[in-house]
Amino acid sequence: MIPRIDLSPNLSLSRIVYGMWRVADDSDTSPAHVRAKIEACLEQGITTMDQADIYGGYRAEEIMGAALVPELRDRIEIVTKCDIVLPEGPFADRRVKYYDTSPAHITASVENSLRLMKTDRIDLLLIHRPDPFMDAAETGQALDALVQSGKARAVGVSNFRLYDWTLLQSAMATPLVTNQIEISLNRPEPFSNGDLAFLQERGIAPMAWSPLGGGGLMTADGPVQAALDRIAAEQGVDRAAVAVGWLLAHPARILPVMGTNTLSRIASLSDALRVEMDRQTWFELYTLALGHELP
Repeated sequence: MIPRIDLSPNLSLSRIVYGMWRVADDSDTSPAHVRAKIEACLEQGITTMDQADIYGGYRAEEIMGAALVPELRDRIEIVTKCDIVLPEGPFADRRVKYYDTSPAHITASVENSLRLMKTDRIDLLLIHRPDPFMDAAETGQALDALVQSGKARAVGVSNFRLYDWTLLQSAMATPLVTNQIEISLNRPEPFSNGDLAFLQERGIAPMAWSPLGGGGLMTADGPVQAALDRIAAEQGVDRAAVAVGWLLAHPARILPVMGTNTLSRIASLSDALRVEMDRQTWFELYTLALGHELP
């Protein structure tokens, strides 16, 4: 079974997270089919489901909520995000895409997420993007209040740089518990730009969105893909498992967020834990990802 990572004393997530950003794109969005996806995750020990208010054109949370009978809700952790405002759906009258970390917007977004997903709590609420217009004192107070009320068990951020993190955290009593950032063999920069070092220093496990490079690692051909295929053949897994295993091997305790609508692919997500990744193999893939030899 898939191991767990403790983000706080009262919240742990499965080491692999199921990302539901494409759930509204499936030809079958029926409650029965969505439940089948969640059950396929649970059979492997994947208990954490990743959402956001904007996913699926503001439809993904409602699609998930329609499938969440009470006994299923109690077996999973729900991660969702807020602060991006898209000029569509309930905000179709807006002139421009923008970020809103005002207390009114955060609180309204959480209340709507709770209603759509038919739950009384969000296990982990993330601020989706750093807001250049953020009033850290007001945003921090709003996040603290959501935790104190029990509507959010824990809070974190997504796509924040270290200075965005420290600004928001400085205005909060509640600790931020994770940063969900883009990390993959197509996006190796966090290993050297300070993003992961900052979190490791604080003992904070990061979440990795798009761990397969938006599908590019699977559909393209090149030196990285050739190496992935060789390692996959040696270990009896597929290319995706090796790419994710590369992230899992890192001591930062990365939690990859995996998104697919195909039941057979969901059933094989845990194959990544079977991948053996020694230091030389890790650096072989890292060097190929960089496109040049290390200094």
